[in-house]
Amino acid sequence: MKALITGGAGFVGSHLAEALLSRGDEVYVLDDLSTGAIDNIDHLKAHPRFRYVIDTVMHEPVTAELIDRADVVFHLAAAVGVKLIVESPVNTIETNVHGTETVLKLANKKKKKVLIASTSEVYGKSTNVPFGEDADLVMGATSKGRWSYACSKAIDEFLALAYHKEKHLPVVIARLFNTVGPRQTGRYGMVIPNFVKQALLGHPITVFGDGSQSRCFTFVGDVVGALIGLVDHPGAEGQVFNIGNDREEISILELAKRVKARTKSKSEIQLIPYDEAYEAGFEDMPRRVPELSKIRGLIGYEPQVHLDEILDHVIAFFTSDKGRL
Repeated sequence: MKALITGGAGFVGSHLAEALLSRGDEVYVLDDLSTGAIDNIDHLKAHPRFRYVIDTVMHEPVTAELIDRADVVFHLAAAVGVKLIVESPVNTIETNVHGTETVLKLANKKKKKVLIASTSEVYGKSTNVPFGEDADLVMGATSKGRWSYACSKAIDEFLALAYHKEKHLPVVIARLFNTVGPRQTGRYGMVIPNFVKQALLGHPITVFGDGSQSRCFTFVGDVVGALIGLVDHPGAEGQVFNIGNDREEISILELAKRVKARTKSKSEIQLIPYDEAYEAGFEDMPRRVPELSKIRGLIGYEPQVHLDEILDHVIAFFTSDKGRL
């Protein structure tokens, strides 16, 4: 199989590229390095079945050529991270909506299969936990910039499903729940790499809000395996699937304590009000837990890596030569 990964120099994209190459596929990566990093794919450059292009998916001639060469497109390119979303809402909306529009339009010309990487953020403020794929989405007010990312990704999903229904484009939508692992940066607000770096440096571990908000974290290797499994299975086309870990829901305050313990850090844990961390009136999701029966039923997906193992992988990365504390 020949695969194009948009956003392939990013955290998830680079792990996906490795997995595809390891099973014998040919991989093309397109990334503008706005949030990805060339370091993530440096070790792949010499691989005979790996190619990469530094450009944006909005550059249609380049994207069209790469899609034409591929059998399947993993569309991972997006503006990600709560910090980036709050600070750059225009870029968030334009990148997510127009980028996906471009990929779908060009893929449709040759009917190339597209997997759209979406997010658990689309469930918004829903309290109907665990979140099922067909559940209602509950968004906040348009005056709250925090929800622009969720809305932009929901539009991506609507557009992809419209292409499938009207134009018979083979599409799959994967909603990712808090993916974590080596190479993930805390630059844009990702909580585990931020906590680990703070703990290793002896800085205060900063918990936003009162820390009662809870999440389920998924190892990047589990996510990559699920993405490939969904693309390989014809029954996934035209469907939406959660990819996450439903076994270990943990509050952010307890997560900070867990990171402190596993790093043997003497850092203090510090609570920072949301208004100070992000912006006045910031709203967060109190819980985020995936319903996984759908993906289990189709491809037999089961998350394999538990939270303590995930933390150990991230700690090992940041204490290695590649980690850059």
